[in-house]
Amino acid sequence: MRVIALSTLKAFWADRPEYRDAQEPALAWYRDVLKADWAGPAAVKAQFGTASVLKDGRVVFNLGGNKYRLVVWINYPYRVVYVRFIGTHKQYNAIDAQTI
Repeated sequence: MRVIALSTLKAFWADRPEYRDAQEPALAWYRDVLKADWAGPAAVKAQFGTASVLKDGRVVFNLGGNKYRLVVWINYPYRVVYVRFIGTHKQYNAIDAQTI
């Protein structure tokens, strides 16, 4: 899979010292996704059992022992994962994961 945009993930922990502990879990997720070849939501769930599959290609991942949430949109035919949001559970609760 291709991941667009690693820079969004990096900005999250680089710009805010209190979120530096998100770096390793986010990079581990990134490396795993680069090696993946997801044809559909079932393949995502098979690899990441705790991922929440939403409608229209949206998926929510728990990172850092469930401390952070990562929302992506996946274009399965083109094998592209677009990072839409990364934040704490509190920040996640303030957004609409389906439209962000």
